[in-house]
Amino acid sequence: MELRPLHDRVVVRRVESEETTAGGIIIPDTAKEKPQEGEVVAVGPGARGENGKTLTPDVKAGDRVLFGRWSGTEIKLDGKELLVMRESDIMGVVTG
Repeated sequence: MELRPLHDRVVVRRVESEETTAGGIIIPDTAKEKPQEGEVVAVGPGARGENGKTLTPDVKAGDRVLFGRWSGTEIKLDGKELLVMRESDIMGVVTG
């Protein structure tokens, strides 16, 4: 099954966080915080501007992005956990 977001919405898959700390301590699953970094899976066509034209999104599928802790709505699709959020909830694109 495939999800096509509408308007300025973006579908993001969370990227797994580190299993150990810098000091080498292993973090159990129950103590881990959900990562605030993810990979863009799908992007909507863009929001409509005041003049009625569609504004092209700044992110594209495959981009690695940072988002706020409480951003988006969690959904499950084909057993995969995904987030659907507005493009404005994304703080930046990770490069390098």
